[in-house]
Amino acid sequence: MLVSMSVACRVALFVCMTVSIALPADAGAIAVNPAVKPQHVLISFDGAHDIAQWERSRALAKRTGARFTYFLSCVFLLSKGTRNEYRAPGKAAGGSQVGFAQTKQEVAERLGEIRLAAQEGHEIASHACGHFDGKTWSKADWLEEFASFKRIMSHAYTINGIEGEPSGWRDFSGHAVTGFRAPYLSPSAALFDALEAAGFRYDASGISRGPVEPHGEAGVERFSLPQIPEGPAARRVIAMDYNLFVRHSGGFERPDEAAAFQERSYDAFKAAFDAQYSGERVPLQLGCNYSPLAIGPKS
Repeated sequence: MLVSMSVACRVALFVCMTVSIALPADAGAIAVNPAVKPQHVLISFDGAHDIAQWERSRALAKRTGARFTYFLSCVFLLSKGTRNEYRAPGKAAGGSQVGFAQTKQEVAERLGEIRLAAQEGHEIASHACGHFDGKTWSKADWLEEFASFKRIMSHAYTINGIEGEPSGWRDFSGHAVTGFRAPYLSPSAALFDALEAAGFRYDASGISRGPVEPHGEAGVERFSLPQIPEGPAARRVIAMDYNLFVRHSGGFERPDEAAAFQERSYDAFKAAFDAQYSGERVPLQLGCNYSPLAIGPKS
């Protein structure tokens, strides 16, 4: 059966929850020592597609005090009937590597989740639109993709014929999205000039050997997903659920081994956290895809 949240992603969220609930109930009254560097755990979701995942992650955040970043693919704000509103650079209109929303009602529900998440303090960021590999794109191609994202998000209600566009929606859509992660973590050399020109504050498309501090480059703050030791041989793997899915199961359903995969994922994430918490306390990034991965029983 398809899991409602991938094993590795559930483990990442458990780590986040563990960090959050480890504080005493009266932690707000405890004096904070400014000399002690906090340990930040950064958890994000790529795609921001499945409605059930929106609901579950928001509910978890309410219980734990976590705040997530949702890297939205804008094709999920188009239905099959409105798909031709999007044209990727160098592609025919209506193309997408990840599909579109099935119905207008699904788009309406997703827009509602985006509004609620933003109101609750979560960040809405961009994962571009059609999940095409932009490793050869020019600056003009990236700017075209960014413009498509902004137009589709800003005018999603009108494009899809959905009534009740909230006051301030277009202003929010035009100004709130300031973070970006490239599909496949595959930027081109021209991406960073395009990000600065488009007004983005940060990019999260990097990959690093272990956790590293974010750094500014070309006017944009750059974050990287770390490669962390995992498994009996401690081979490094990108700290993202899909990469663990492929590492553990080869990309195939193996429900009988899900418990072992979960244990390995937990051990890898927890070890990565412990190494930073007891060391330099570099921010630890953990990435999750927003599509269920078929690697275990439904939970």
